[in-house]
Amino acid sequence: MSIPAAREKFKRFLRQKGLRVTDQRMAIFEAAVAQKEHFTAEQLLDQARAAESTKYVSRATVYRTLPVMTESALLREVDIGTGEKFYMPNVGDGIQVAQVVCLDCDRIFEISAPFMEWYGSTVSSKLGLTPVSQRLQVSARCDTLRHTGACPRRLGPETRKHSRLIG
Repeated sequence: MSIPAAREKFKRFLRQKGLRVTDQRMAIFEAAVAQKEHFTAEQLLDQARAAESTKYVSRATVYRTLPVMTESALLREVDIGTGEKFYMPNVGDGIQVAQVVCLDCDRIFEISAPFMEWYGSTVSSKLGLTPVSQRLQVSARCDTLRHTGACPRRLGPETRKHSRLIG
């Protein structure tokens, strides 16, 4: 889905939910879909506030808008079990992905997982159910860290990054 189509979908979704289309919400939308890697609510707040088109974006509005964007399927929410949720724009090509979370360098990698749709449908249909959502998340340890004592991908908490690897 293109960004203009996603923008219109978001506006329609807000109206259907009885919510106003405000400059703050649109700044949050623009900042979210511009992200190329996983982000937190606080990182999104910083990005939205940095946008020249909006002078002020409140923390509360970011935290209220993220669930709306997730419910509208414009964002994917990723929970890696640390108590902090991460998000990723979902305006791409619709490829099913699996997350691999490195427990050593605190990074999230996404890899293509085309088998997931088939598996979810097959398992659900055997039970007389229709799948609504599914996810595959693998927690892993860094081989390089285990062998050398240093992880080349480890970043400090202030520069933590999350990667998207499709392939």
